Amino acid sequence: MNGTIKISLCLVLLYFCCTGVMAQKVTISHYPYLQNLGENEVSIVWLSNKPTVGWVELAPDDSSSFYLCERPKYFDTTNGVKKVSDIHTVRIKGLEPGVSYRYRVFAQEVLSFEGSQVVYGKVASTNVYKKAPLTFTTNDRTKKETSFVMINDIHGRKGDISRLLKAASFENKDMIFFNGDMLSYVPDRDTIFSGFMDESIRLFAGEKPMYYARGNHETRGVFATEFQQLFSPHEPNLYFMFRQGPVCFLVLDTGEDKPDSDIEYSGITDYDTYRTEQAAWLKEAVQSKDFQEATYRIVIAHMPPLTDKKARWHGQDDVLRKFVPVLNEAGIDVMLCGHLHRMLYQPPSHEVKFPVWVNSWNTVMEGCVKDGKLSVRMRDMDGKIIDEHQF
Repeated sequence: MNGTIKISLCLVLLYFCCTGVMAQKVTISHYPYLQNLGENEVSIVWLSNKPTVGWVELAPDDSSSFYLCERPKYFDTTNGVKKVSDIHTVRIKGLEPGVSYRYRVFAQEVLSFEGSQVVYGKVASTNVYKKAPLTFTTNDRTKKETSFVMINDIHGRKGDISRLLKAASFENKDMIFFNGDMLSYVPDRDTIFSGFMDESIRLFAGEKPMYYARGNHETRGVFATEFQQLFSPHEPNLYFMFRQGPVCFLVLDTGEDKPDSDIEYSGITDYDTYRTEQAAWLKEAVQSKDFQEATYRIVIAHMPPLTDKKARWHGQDDVLRKFVPVLNEAGIDVMLCGHLHRMLYQPPSHEVKFPVWVNSWNTVMEGCVKDGKLSVRMRDMDGKIIDEHQF
């Protein structure tokens, strides 16, 4: 190839690059998933491959075409300004309890943003033309029945989420709980998606709610402080409470397992203070109308408050000292935990007045309220029932 041809090819490539012909197309890089679904609201999270503005279109789940009319738009904004980002989180309020909705998400590329001048590019969205729109159904405290599945301590193992959820027939359940340690550490955002969220979105997370109780391993890594960008993004904290049917769920954040001064944390943690603040919130939460009027009360928390002092590390001990005195007076039916990588059932005692049931890394819990009874089963990866309790 002579020099003239080489120069010509370089000029052609330079032209393509400058004119954007070869530029990467804007796409939805990680499809939407639901967070903090309640009776009157939901948060929807999705990612794009470029800086974009994002919004959600919402429609009732009726027999009409999604294209029947212009659907209301809910933008991802911060203090009244549309956010330019590759992460989008939209909180939609004013929904009706127990009602199904259809939705799609959008991301429009922002080519430049100088002063008040914005130049927009192309738009990417989820498909409602060749595929059925994504749907969700809001919670409803008047339901007489509800059901859930819980997994934990996956630590990024490929395929375990699918196998465990299918063992518990997750398709027929109202909600999914991730009870911590879905990864071993959180070095960056991509690891969260490759480790477990891409699989979860493919299986259920765009249409079935997932509630996340952070474990002690999600507290580790550079991205740990950004964790709430993706999970409970519009909540004040990573601990929260919600109602579904006759159950009030308390989702707690038990923090790290060792003292804050431990060499493993390099002086970066302050979980003793965090748990003290959370205990103050918990005292108010259990006095609320939502909690008091619930027939059943379930706690979801990663680290169990073990009564065996020889088996109890500092974080668990702090949970025992700060959370349990509040919960002991709150009429808790059961506390579901993980962390130990083994199964354990701790019956009520004078120290912890409610049962604590620990799920292992290779088992799944499924719970339901039916015919006026709360029952929880533990299954192995093949769906075999290992243990069962009624509360």
